[in-house]
Amino acid sequence: MFFFALIVKPLVLFILGLNKRGQNNLPVKGPAIIAANHNSHLDTLVLMSLFPIAKIHKIRPVAAADYFLRSGFMKWFSTYCIDIIPLDRKNRVNKKALFAECHKALDNGDILILFPEGSRGTPEQMSQLKKGVFHLVKDRDDTQVTPVVLRGLGRALPKGTALFVPFNCDVVIGQPVPAQEKADDFIKLLASRYDNLFQYCVTHQEPEQ
Repeated sequence: MFFFALIVKPLVLFILGLNKRGQNNLPVKGPAIIAANHNSHLDTLVLMSLFPIAKIHKIRPVAAADYFLRSGFMKWFSTYCIDIIPLDRKNRVNKKALFAECHKALDNGDILILFPEGSRGTPEQMSQLKKGVFHLVKDRDDTQVTPVVLRGLGRALPKGTALFVPFNCDVVIGQPVPAQEKADDFIKLLASRYDNLFQYCVTHQEPEQ
């Protein structure tokens, strides 16, 4: 909690230059899921910083165990500073076991942060969405999925670098995605919501040639 109050909040509010839209669409309590696009390690910190400091302990990023729990500083930071829910990506066949900790957190009233693309992609380019978020909520009528688009963070902290570059960034929060019977329909609707939310970003960039 002190980490966010003393470091993350000032970083986001005074250095990053964050344009926020639709913050009233954020869930005020769990169980709930924030489903965002993913271009940078800053994504998680920015999304968590949208919530009041008093609620930070209820915001749980879902992250790959093989990457974030490898060793050293990354493991300590992931465990004690942002309290991730580690996901064992090697156990994809058994969905019950794969999402067991996620369900436990949702049952506890937590708000999960998920990245349906699965991993960081090229800045400002969407990768193919995976169906994990659908399988997580398909039997949970109590859990809504709120789509969020982030733009500019991939340029502020590009993949493969540790150098932070001040950059104007967008966070646009949409309304919850209605439940769907089929995974393909849910993913198609989520992708459509992302496309719509991107239209509200202030930091439009022309595609690189």
